[in-house]
Amino acid sequence: MKRLSKKAATLFGENMTKLQYDGSSGYACGGGADFLAPTLRLRLRGGGRLLSSNRKGFTLAEGATHVAMLNSQRRFGFTLAEVLVTLGIIGVVSAMTVPTLMQNYQRKSYVTQLHKVYNELSQALVRYQTDKNAVNLTEAGLSSQDNFNYFVSDYFKIVQKCDNSLTPCFDDNYKTLNGGGVNFSNGTSYVLASGSAIRFIVSVSGDKIGQVGLDINGQKGPNILGRDLFFIAVYKDGVLDDFNGGSASLTEEQRNSIYTSDCQGSGNVSGWGCFGKILNDNWEMTY
Repeated sequence: MKRLSKKAATLFGENMTKLQYDGSSGYACGGGADFLAPTLRLRLRGGGRLLSSNRKGFTLAEGATHVAMLNSQRRFGFTLAEVLVTLGIIGVVSAMTVPTLMQNYQRKSYVTQLHKVYNELSQALVRYQTDKNAVNLTEAGLSSQDNFNYFVSDYFKIVQKCDNSLTPCFDDNYKTLNGGGVNFSNGTSYVLASGSAIRFIVSVSGDKIGQVGLDINGQKGPNILGRDLFFIAVYKDGVLDDFNGGSASLTEEQRNSIYTSDCQGSGNVSGWGCFGKILNDNWEMTY
């Protein structure tokens, strides 16, 4: 038996013509209309004209004037409440994660610039000692403030010199991680082509012949010891390390001890400990 389609149509009126299957050629409609597959032909009572369609459907009621086909496609979407809830969840997650991501990015940016200046300084010291044909930096003549200044002028690209002054090469107000002050003596300073500010200070103690005050981005913020300001000890054999009054290289325990007492200390500090902590943590700023 052939199957009648279930495509819906609006039915009007009270009396329905009766659809019958004649078992041979198709379907017949009571009241004078016939229905032959696959074309639907309906004749309306009361003189209506013949309708034909390839669409599947039902017999119209007497007196019907039109057919309204129902859309079989279902559309799916989100309600306004669902959208608002989703946006709220995204906002909460962003508020929790974005600040941490930004802080980690900033730390990596500080360390990258510090490492760049460190490499530049280390290579310049090696060239200086080689050019002087000396076995160490002391024999090479790097033992006075004037010679330190000549070294900077000859082995670095200088874009600004601040005679007998930290400013405007450096900022005039530095803080520690805990909000304390930093002891930073005045003296001739320089701004390198990289934008870093550098200040060499002759300070002999053991194997240490001097130290470098370094702001990796000059006067730009945050101007905090351990973020963009660092102090690096220069030893006569060319080693760059932190300082504890002895010889280089320092042990991991020595560096951690200075970091705790000075870099993380309260009140005015000398500035040691932050650079050593970064060396201990394999050039990562973990604090």
